[in-house]
Amino acid sequence: MTLHHIPLTAARLERGLFDSRRRLNREYLAALQPDALLQNHYIEAGVGSQLWHLHPSRDSSRDRGLDRHWGWETPGALLRGHFVGHWMSAVAREVAVTGDGVLRAQLDAVLDGLERCQRESDGEWLWAIPPSVLRRLDEGRSVWAPQYNMHKTLMGLVDVHRDLADERALALARRATQPLLRWVRGHDDASFQRILEVETGGMLEVWADLLEATGDPIYRELLDRYYRRSLFDGLLAGHDVLTNMHANTTIPEVLGAARAYEVTGDDIWRRIVEAYWDWAVVRRGTFCTGGQTSGEIWTPPFAFAARRGEKTQEHCAVYNMIRLADVLLRWTGDLSYADYIERNLYNGVLAQQHPQTGMVAYFLPLVGGARKDWGSPTEDFWCCHGSLVQAHTRHAQLVFYADGDNETVTIAQFIAARASVPVGTATADLRLELLDEADDVGPDANAGAAGDRHRPMRTRMRVTVDAPASMRVRIRIPEWAEGAPETSADDLVTREGDALFLAHPGGRLSVDVSFRYALRAVPIPDEPTTVAFAEGPVVLGGLVDREVALTGDASRAPELLARDDERHWTRWLPRYRTVGQPVAIRFRPLHEIADEPFAVYFPVVGGS
Repeated sequence: MTLHHIPLTAARLERGLFDSRRRLNREYLAALQPDALLQNHYIEAGVGSQLWHLHPSRDSSRDRGLDRHWGWETPGALLRGHFVGHWMSAVAREVAVTGDGVLRAQLDAVLDGLERCQRESDGEWLWAIPPSVLRRLDEGRSVWAPQYNMHKTLMGLVDVHRDLADERALALARRATQPLLRWVRGHDDASFQRILEVETGGMLEVWADLLEATGDPIYRELLDRYYRRSLFDGLLAGHDVLTNMHANTTIPEVLGAARAYEVTGDDIWRRIVEAYWDWAVVRRGTFCTGGQTSGEIWTPPFAFAARRGEKTQEHCAVYNMIRLADVLLRWTGDLSYADYIERNLYNGVLAQQHPQTGMVAYFLPLVGGARKDWGSPTEDFWCCHGSLVQAHTRHAQLVFYADGDNETVTIAQFIAARASVPVGTATADLRLELLDEADDVGPDANAGAAGDRHRPMRTRMRVTVDAPASMRVRIRIPEWAEGAPETSADDLVTREGDALFLAHPGGRLSVDVSFRYALRAVPIPDEPTTVAFAEGPVVLGGLVDREVALTGDASRAPELLARDDERHWTRWLPRYRTVGQPVAIRFRPLHEIADEPFAVYFPVVGGS
């Protein structure tokens, strides 16, 4: 079964956890000023007012204000200018989904500025870094990721064109391509392969996008030139070319291979993507969170214990692996990819966004007693600031997928959302609600245990379909579900493998679906007596300031925790505490932990 996304304008989040995080992100996008976003582009083009140089430093970020950007965007920084491309991509998606007029006006101002920079340089160059960076690459001299940097601006322009049908953005990108085309043509194959070994950014993906958008054969030429043999041929030969390799230099390349397959149909690109996933995930495993990197490096296969530290799980790698899983879900319909996405959404994308400020944590530390190190609105601009703002504009598109004729819609993520899907000459409206468990107490509240007044251990949702004709709704059965799913319409719902199928007969129909779960222990792959704790897809963090060992039997680790502080007014809370331990530890969902020290993994000692 092949799937496709619901159109951007037809799927939208409803109130809930993911929408609240999206709103935080939207406020951050809107707070950034066009002139500040373009400060380095103006400097490179030699245009604009630069009176801010009269006061280049202040005592604090509060004194400096929000009108200039620092960190990786400081004038003179080697990656200056990279963030504006991420910002354009995020804003384009937010505007396409929500129709946000304020962001649209800001985006137009940024496009005005880029157009001016391109016009007043040489009619082509529009980046915030000089052409000399390409010469440094040619000469093998030290330079920090110029193609990564330039790709971001091209990516932003392409996304503005694709999501908003903005022809000006496409024209800017096409003119900017010309100096890069001449540069590439100035190299023979061997010398260009040496450059690709240094860095390529996501250029392969943008060439595929531009080929699709324009049909211009120069983009097919560039697509072929950016085939990195050492990586791609190694994968096709069945070699582990990832262990100890920088992760987020290769994931964008494979995302480029995926787009190359989708645009050209050449099967070799698909085989590269499938081989990459096999080595990156199937043959490697993951931390309990779904992440797989430490210090930005791929861990060895199923060897994670020695890689727990303060710099595990880079946010950019999490975001891009979610994108890759989404590709494979669409190609195959296999819902195991949706399980992978869910783990990384909760324990990566949400866990690495501050729940009050909306800022990003570059890494998610998995060493005991660490804290998340949060970025600031204008003082850092790490690469992960960019993947942060993009990630939180894309949740709605991960909920609903349709098959080729839209007669079957798949619900892949349990996120409150709605969608309108064309079916023949009609339209089907779907809504996914997460039901409030506040009043769900009593004999049936928890697996039928008579008189149990504790928090129900299940996810309940309501699927509402309003369509004039019959259609099917496919609902993922998550990997964490225990026991048989429960529905309010057993006569219309059947189970097939890893999914429930709702046969909608036409008209308006609402069906409740429930999946039970339990507190479970998740061992680190190569150290089975060191465990994390999870409920459903959500990993729990223990609030401790150091590495703490628990006493007990690792094979019965869930018995070491008891429910704690579980009810506030009308809300059930997923909280726990240790029992029978020398140190009392309270556990909270990892995505709710903001500034407290915490631990995810706990050695369990003393069991028989």
